[in-house]
Amino acid sequence: MTIVPPVLVELQAQVGVITLNRPEKFNCISRGLADGLCAAVRSLEVNPACRVVLLKANGKHFCTGADLDEVLEARTSRASLESFLSAGHEALMALERSRLPVVAAVHGLCLAGGLELSMACDVVFAASSARFGDQHSRYGLIPGWGGTQRLPRLVGLRRALHLMYSAEWLDAVAAREWGLVNLVVDDDAALADRAIAYAQALATRNPESVAAMKSLARSGLDEALSDGLAHEASCVVDVLRSENVSEGLTAFHARREPRFV
Repeated sequence: MTIVPPVLVELQAQVGVITLNRPEKFNCISRGLADGLCAAVRSLEVNPACRVVLLKANGKHFCTGADLDEVLEARTSRASLESFLSAGHEALMALERSRLPVVAAVHGLCLAGGLELSMACDVVFAASSARFGDQHSRYGLIPGWGGTQRLPRLVGLRRALHLMYSAEWLDAVAAREWGLVNLVVDDDAALADRAIAYAQALATRNPESVAAMKSLARSGLDEALSDGLAHEASCVVDVLRSENVSEGLTAFHARREPRFV
C-alpha cells in the first residue's frame, strides 16, 4: 500500500514549494501534516539554493482547520491535547520565524486552523473564490494555534473579535481590505502562477536584507518603538557592510541588475 505524504516539498529554481497534500480531508491539519510542514520548512532553511518559501495546497480547499477526528482522540488526556496543539504551534512558528520569506497561495476555504496557518505567512495571495473565516465559536471552541493573538495584530481588535464571535466568512476582496490578504487573483487557475512569479522575483533580492526586514518587522511588533528603532539601526550597519550591498551599489551605478549571493 502506497503511503501518501501529507506534505510535499520541492525546489523550483530558488523557491521552495511546500504543498499541503490531504485533499480528501480538505487539508485539515493532522499531527502528521503539522510535523511534515515543520520538517519541510527546516529542510528548506538549510538548503543554500532556497531563498523563498511558497505554501500552497492540493485539492478543492487550502485548509479547513484542525483534523477534528484527531482532536477527539486527543481529548482523552490533557497531555495528548497539549502535544497535538504543540505540533501545530511549532509548524506555524517555523513559518513565522524562518529567515526565509513565506508566500501563501490560498484557494477555496481557509477556515479556523487554516486561517491561523495563513496568518503565520508573510505575504498572502488569494484566488477570488477564496473564503476566510474562524469557525471555532460555532462549535463551542476557541482558536488554538495563535488566532486570538495574530488576528487582532493583523486586522485590529474589534474586527478580530467580530470574526471570532460571528464565525462569518469573508470573501477574498473583503479579506484584502481587512489586511488578511495582500493580493487577489481574479482567475483562480492563475493563482499558483502569480504566486510563484512573485516568489521568484523575491528570490532575486539580497537574502540578507530580506531576512533582516522580516526579523525586524516581526520582532518590532512586541517591542517598544525605541527598542525596535535601536535594533534596526544596529542591523542596518551590519547589512551595509556586507558584500551583497557592495554588489547592489555597483549594479546601481553600472545600470544593471544585481547578482546577490
